[in-house]
Amino acid sequence: MSKDGPSATGVGPQGAVSLRDPAAAEVPPRTPASVREPRLSLLLQLRDEPGALLPVLNVFAAHGVNLTQIESRPAQDERFDFYVNCAGERGQADVEQAIDALGALTDRLMVLDHREVPWFPRHASELDRMAANVLDAGTDLTADHPGFHDRAYRERRAHIDQLAREHRYGDPVPLVSYTAAEQDTWRQVYARLHDLHLRYACREYLHIAEELRRHTGFGGAEIPQARAVSDYLQSVTGFRLRPVAGLLSSRDFLNALAFRVFFSTQYIRHHSKPLYTPEPDICHELIGHAPMFADPAFADFSQEIGLASLGASDAEIERLARCYWHSVEFGLVEEEGARKAYGAGLLSSFGELAHACARPSPADSGPEFQPWDPAAAAVQDYPITDYQPLYFVATSLRDARAQMRSYCESRPRPFYARHNPVTGAIWVDRAVRRQ
Repeated sequence: MSKDGPSATGVGPQGAVSLRDPAAAEVPPRTPASVREPRLSLLLQLRDEPGALLPVLNVFAAHGVNLTQIESRPAQDERFDFYVNCAGERGQADVEQAIDALGALTDRLMVLDHREVPWFPRHASELDRMAANVLDAGTDLTADHPGFHDRAYRERRAHIDQLAREHRYGDPVPLVSYTAAEQDTWRQVYARLHDLHLRYACREYLHIAEELRRHTGFGGAEIPQARAVSDYLQSVTGFRLRPVAGLLSSRDFLNALAFRVFFSTQYIRHHSKPLYTPEPDICHELIGHAPMFADPAFADFSQEIGLASLGASDAEIERLARCYWHSVEFGLVEEEGARKAYGAGLLSSFGELAHACARPSPADSGPEFQPWDPAAAAVQDYPITDYQPLYFVATSLRDARAQMRSYCESRPRPFYARHNPVTGAIWVDRAVRRQ
């Protein structure tokens, strides 16, 4: 293994378990008024005959009840079941009148219970709750961490950790006054990666890195402030960085992508090993991840994964996390017959970047490459302590986005979700109860 090692990332097998604060779990967060949209789910059974559905639709129109979803399934005895989701709730006059009218037109009418799903954020302000669910021990570093015996480093990590924990929705990303030693570590990492990026990074990354330099001063001279980078991303694609103290569960991390939010650490690796980190740090986040979120196709791709993760089962979260790993972290794209990196785990690791993109020597067969296929990626295991033996290669970022969108639409989902960037809320098409 090269001394820089495989890059640490934000999603991995450890993300299958969420270490929530039991006390916090007992008190559900207040849902903002902008997402308290009453939903009602109905089961209507009709005879299978021409025009049977039209009178039912007219009832909703006549009483001003908005339909959000309708799905039909064959029943027995030449009947069809229609599952209908609509705006409103029991006790509202228009809803009660519509239900009475529907009862006279259908063979069977049932008001369904709310569908219970794993908790997910309905508004960007609820990401505050998720940011506290750090899986690792924060400043309680493990014994094999390069900074474990360095008291000054641990105290420094504790300070930056506290900045992230105090951050709340609507606050600007906190500014960090980095020390001379931290700046030197950044310069070493940036210098080692810069020439490799010119050879192996995808064209979108190189273009955006130059734009970041022009607009934010992003470069090798000093650690960029996450606030400036976040402001730039938000101005071009609506993505923004949100500080976090460490690793999150796969569910929490992916859920945030639905809001076009990327949870980002702000601390930096230990100076004794500037080319190695056992965890995501500011080098991985800003050099690897941040530039790609300024590309519209990549930003949409990431949000597709996030929207599909809302309320998803644990099994679906695991599939989506694998898709994320094999694309957002270690994805490749083909450019004029050459493989170029767009994944952050590659772009922030000089050893793995060359491993994935350089031509292997005659004595080394090198890793395996497969065309990007989300269905295959969703079941493909991966190592987290070694270089990847297999990489998925997309024909373009737009194609990668289209395939991811198609895959997400084909998977079983408890509801259809849509993000409103103006209100910061998630709209859902049926009645759900978050557990």
